[in-house]
Amino acid sequence: MSKRIYNVLFHTHTVSGLVISVALYVIFFAGSISFFRDDIINWERDQPIIHHTLMAVDFDALMDTLEARHELYGRTVTLSQIHQERRVTVDISPSADTSVSPGARRRAFFYHDPVTQKSYSYFEDFTLGEFIYRLHFFAQIPYPYGYLLSGFVALFFLFAIVTGVIIHWKKIVTNFFVFRPGKKLKTIWTDAHTALGVLGLPFQFVYAMTGAALIIGGTVMLGMAGEYFFEGQSDKAAEALEVSVDPKPFEYNPTPYDFSYNELMNELVGRWEHVLVDQVQIQNYGDASMQLIVNVAPEVKHKMLGFGQIVYDFHLQKMRVLHEPFHKPPFVSAFQSLMIQLHYGNFGGYALKVLYFLFGIITCFVILSGVLIWVEARDKKSNDDWKRKANHRVANIFVAISLSMYPVTAFSFLVVKLLGSPGNPEHYLLIYKAFMIPWLLLSVVFSIKGNRFFTTRYCLLSGGLMGLLVPVVNGCITQNWIWNTFHAQQIQLFVVDAFWLITSIIVLMVVFGLRSADVPTNKKSGGTS
Repeated sequence: MSKRIYNVLFHTHTVSGLVISVALYVIFFAGSISFFRDDIINWERDQPIIHHTLMAVDFDALMDTLEARHELYGRTVTLSQIHQERRVTVDISPSADTSVSPGARRRAFFYHDPVTQKSYSYFEDFTLGEFIYRLHFFAQIPYPYGYLLSGFVALFFLFAIVTGVIIHWKKIVTNFFVFRPGKKLKTIWTDAHTALGVLGLPFQFVYAMTGAALIIGGTVMLGMAGEYFFEGQSDKAAEALEVSVDPKPFEYNPTPYDFSYNELMNELVGRWEHVLVDQVQIQNYGDASMQLIVNVAPEVKHKMLGFGQIVYDFHLQKMRVLHEPFHKPPFVSAFQSLMIQLHYGNFGGYALKVLYFLFGIITCFVILSGVLIWVEARDKKSNDDWKRKANHRVANIFVAISLSMYPVTAFSFLVVKLLGSPGNPEHYLLIYKAFMIPWLLLSVVFSIKGNRFFTTRYCLLSGGLMGLLVPVVNGCITQNWIWNTFHAQQIQLFVVDAFWLITSIIVLMVVFGLRSADVPTNKKSGGTS
């Protein structure tokens, strides 16, 4: 490689990393915690469930409730459960019968608890786990701009990874084993950046690639397909890519059917072993053209990628198997499933989630160290003083925004447990206020303070102390003490409390061993030490 090409790649690697540094840190920090999204939701609602179960509900009771509350004739009822939680997503289409009431001619979408038979709107269903999960792809920014931002950040990150491997290729092995704690600060940060960057390289590449595929493919590509092939309707483009079953022509013939949904589901799904139901759809409800479509997926430990689909015609009383779950799945379904499982670590148990979390935090450190290396490399007496101060000011803002996420997250967990009321629309506003306002205030205060050691120490110290309080507060309020949840095998509740207990102890050990020399300040540029 010529020196010119090397310099071009080196500078593009640096610039691409700096441009996306804050956004990338937010994505990885929030994304790392989001690996435990389902556990956080169940912990927040105090609703432990059996792990690795989907759609394990009483369908007879559920459908009786929906029929009593909604005029279902001629409508398509779709029940799905994507995440490991108790509530089921219910999507009811407008009725195909134009003579029904105005309410039945409108779409209904809500979340339903099959145990309490209560329904919740999006705002009533919202949780802190969902907030953090959506933060990692900037869903708080109006659609589609937040999605596009996270998608293009993933693309830039992929570019930074590739260029980083190219420029370090000759020394990538030797530098991995080099750590010189006795050298100057820039050398220490460079060694740590290189070693941890190489260690997390496979994870970072997979995460960047799958993130870009899911976000860019799910927004930009669908939008373009909708614009050019479906007269501007991206939802039609999405439907065209789904493995769906078209409803039979509506016959305007109300027909009562005497059957048990539970028995029918057992008969249909019982033909396969080791599968989980992820979607149930009832088309043309109550009409002679009524049919039931059930989508299943194999348990991951038996087959990573698979898609099963079976249709039951009520009028003919016959079932048709359209896709066998353990055969070769349709390409679109397989590709989407692969991207999701690789991105979220859904193909393993808690050990894999912990591993993903660790690599996510390692990536946060790589991002942080990369910015600090950039600052130290330009903090030379030969540079103009105003440039050196500007560089340090940028680094101070980056560190303030990034590291303040930790205490704010711990604070949010305490707030939702102390003041939260899941199921109430005000809970939605409480989560936003508990996270966004403190994050903004801390970012401003630490940026003005302008001392990166001060920011690092007190963000870690306050976050660690509040993190220790999370299992204590949860135990006092719900009586679900960590030893009780472990003994009762309430895994989701135990995991969240154990997560905060273990990480807080480790962080506090780091804080008490932290010296001012470990974190660069802007002394040489006239800043506060």
